[in-house]
Amino acid sequence: MVSDQQVHAHPSASATWLKDAATARALSLITLVWLGLESTLGLAAGFSAHSVALIGWGLSALVEALASLIVVWRFTGARTLSSHAEEKAQRAVAVSFWLLAPYLVVHVLHDLDAGHRAAPTALGIAVTAISLASMPLLGVAKRRIGARLGSAATRGEGAQNLICAAMAGGVLAGLWLNTLGWWWVDPAVALALAGVAVREGARAWRGHGCCH
Repeated sequence: MVSDQQVHAHPSASATWLKDAATARALSLITLVWLGLESTLGLAAGFSAHSVALIGWGLSALVEALASLIVVWRFTGARTLSSHAEEKAQRAVAVSFWLLAPYLVVHVLHDLDAGHRAAPTALGIAVTAISLASMPLLGVAKRRIGARLGSAATRGEGAQNLICAAMAGGVLAGLWLNTLGWWWVDPAVALALAGVAVREGARAWRGHGCCH
């Protein structure tokens, strides 16, 4: 909880600002619950289908969950009004972007060498479709709240939600195009998303929001 003494020491912490901080924390908690389920189902479907993009998308949910945990930490207790906590959270969210890229590249190279080809699964299609519909809503809401709070960490978490939606769309397209013989779309999507993760990590480190 934020004490009255702390609020008085930070004149910019208006009732509206504190309400937005509480909303940011609540959205991150809700996101954590969904990402736990999303990651479990996405990985199960990805390994079943030998889809590197689907596996990468499932792993990215774990990275997003880390970003959500960071934002929850950022807006808990005395840290809510701490600029030092915001700076630490901003850098931690940036690092969370960079955790995904190396795995995607290595896994693509492994699957290409092994000759694995993605196959569509009902579970994978269902989970990615739900994320494609829901993650943009969370991402946009967090970007807006992050802008009002002046919190690059919150904007960065929102950026990850938007990337998750883009990944979901790419995975769905890759699974469908693979049925037409365009097997290379799936690994291409994974590599493209690795590049996006590196770029957005750099933007988050500098404190910039996602422009998607």
